[in-house]
Amino acid sequence: MAKANRIYIPSSGPSAWKQFLAEPEKQWRTGYSARTLAHSWEMSQGLPLEVARMFPNESELLIAIPEHKVALPGGGRESQNDVFALIRHGDLTCASMIEGKVNEPFGPTIGDWMKEASQGKLNRMTYLCDLLGLPVRPEATIRYQLLHRTASAIIEAKRFKTDEAAMFVHSFSPDRMWFQDFAAFVHLLGCSVMPDQPAEVRLPDGMLLRLGWASGDMSFLAA
Repeated sequence: MAKANRIYIPSSGPSAWKQFLAEPEKQWRTGYSARTLAHSWEMSQGLPLEVARMFPNESELLIAIPEHKVALPGGGRESQNDVFALIRHGDLTCASMIEGKVNEPFGPTIGDWMKEASQGKLNRMTYLCDLLGLPVRPEATIRYQLLHRTASAIIEAKRFKTDEAAMFVHSFSPDRMWFQDFAAFVHLLGCSVMPDQPAEVRLPDGMLLRLGWASGDMSFLAA
């Protein structure tokens, strides 16, 4: 596998995000998550307020990288995260993955993803469970995307040697579609969650993992 380029350049605005999408012409549409998220983050000139509220102290965005890919064992497909953000709050630094949503689902369930699973998929699932401190494979109804997005945050927290990791869903859905799927995933990790109220999980190695559902400014749906 070719090594990813590690050189990044400043964004010229929301439209600059389009080029990094897996399917730009399909995904870059008004009212859809990719475009809505880009406008929200660019117009915030830092952290969107609803994401900043996920932290107990005053927070600062250090750097944000759209469509950030994180390699996972057990196959060639990486986890392509909507935004990777290094966030400073108080005296701590947090490696955060942001998953943007409007009405799009979280992709296949674990049951669907593991049908006739290859050895690579079995290896990946074992790795994800170990990283998240899960003693057994999650039930079939849990969304696979939530596992690997959260794992991406933990992997990058270790790589950048930050104090914490976080995975936030930045939702622009008026009806909070798919929140129950997110809540089921958080419950799997041992705690409960409400919209716009962060949850905290202590990982097996002692690192703090923050999880949250941040309700975005729906005016960006028209951007």
